[in-house]
Amino acid sequence: MLVDGFGRVATDLRVSLTDRCNLRCTYCMPPEGLEWLPKPELLTDDEVIRLVAVGVERLGITEVRYTGGEPLLRRGLVDLVTRTTALRPRPHVSLTTNGIGLSRLAEPLREAGLDRVNVSLDTLDRDTFVRLAHRDRLPDVLAGLAAAERAGLRPVKVNTVLMRDVNDHEAVPLLRFCLEKGYELRFIEQMPLDAQHGWRRENMVTADEILDRLTAEFTLLPDDAAARGSAPAETFLVDGGPARVGVIGSVTRPFCGACDRVRLTADGQIRNCLFAREESDLRAALRSGASDRELAERWTAAVAGKRAGHGIDDVGFLQPARPMSAIGG
Repeated sequence: MLVDGFGRVATDLRVSLTDRCNLRCTYCMPPEGLEWLPKPELLTDDEVIRLVAVGVERLGITEVRYTGGEPLLRRGLVDLVTRTTALRPRPHVSLTTNGIGLSRLAEPLREAGLDRVNVSLDTLDRDTFVRLAHRDRLPDVLAGLAAAERAGLRPVKVNTVLMRDVNDHEAVPLLRFCLEKGYELRFIEQMPLDAQHGWRRENMVTADEILDRLTAEFTLLPDDAAARGSAPAETFLVDGGPARVGVIGSVTRPFCGACDRVRLTADGQIRNCLFAREESDLRAALRSGASDRELAERWTAAVAGKRAGHGIDDVGFLQPARPMSAIGG
């Protein structure tokens, strides 16, 4: 098992398949994009599966989520999902995506065994989408969401980051939209993970603000039936249920004490936290001929050193050098 010094057990593996993305969301990267990782540095499909298999078969990983960058840009994604769901014990397999291309891939991914998707959607307004993402792709995202629902990738979850004076007025319209479509909405506080290092706490729309805006229009009751456990979202029944909405207060309501996540970057580095400044290299060991047992030992040692929390409130907090696109959500 992947146990850290505080007794937390990592069972949820987030695997970044690429640092590339076809959007340029302002809270992640600059409009001109970033310098992508050279292809030889990226894990191959076989290397990804081997490390995932070590996690599942030897270290107690029960959930695998493929992320990016944008994972739909990975050509071998469907095959990776097929091979992951063939592992025993079978892990729960999900995908976090911006939805562009999902209209074409939702059905093949479902047939490959994908259990569900999280799709990023920050606005319902086309002009605001262009302002946020520097690309005119809102219709493609909406089409991807609809395709995921048709394919049965339920619950289709929607991730929304509200930005002050940009889209923070859309909290209620976004929830109404998701209620109408049967999607499950998650609002996420903006985190200091942008490549520009322009994040400022005073500009962040907090979990309390989000809830204030929602409760002005809806009755929200804590979803006592859904034990939160290590889940990052606080969930609420909307107008008596069964529909739910979640709020992930990563900054103002940290859930580090129950964290069960560990991350594998597209270039084979183990990260214990989105905000970690340290990484442990599995790619070098993998390519130098390490056995599965040796890889498991390296991984176990890496997780043992996980810190107590993300430290955003610490005086000496430093934003990680890698932005979200290079870490994986």
